[in-house]
Amino acid sequence: MLRHPLFLSSALLAGCAQLSKRWLHWPLPAWLTSYLSDILFLPLTLSLALAAHQLLYGRQATLPGSWVLAAWAVVALWFEGLLPRWSATAVADPFDVLAYAAGALLFQRWLNKPA
Repeated sequence: MLRHPLFLSSALLAGCAQLSKRWLHWPLPAWLTSYLSDILFLPLTLSLALAAHQLLYGRQATLPGSWVLAAWAVVALWFEGLLPRWSATAVADPFDVLAYAAGALLFQRWLNKPA
């Protein structure tokens, strides 16, 4: 699972985006800096959860769709609903909720497979 080309390319892309944002300060398109991390967050996180799930329940196990939906709901509620109320640096953006949904769909469609 963690050797899947989509997981590896997502991790590499997320790492490069963070490297650019934090140290290199390369100018990137606004949509990329705003939504790339949000799109990639759930596929990367759920892939790690799937790998742990497969260690416990066998290589043929997948995450139920309800778990993926619940992960999307919790992440969207936390980062877009609750955190902006307590943190001066967090900003609620409804498009982030759509980006999380796109990431959840990406995971469900192409990564949530038996090993």
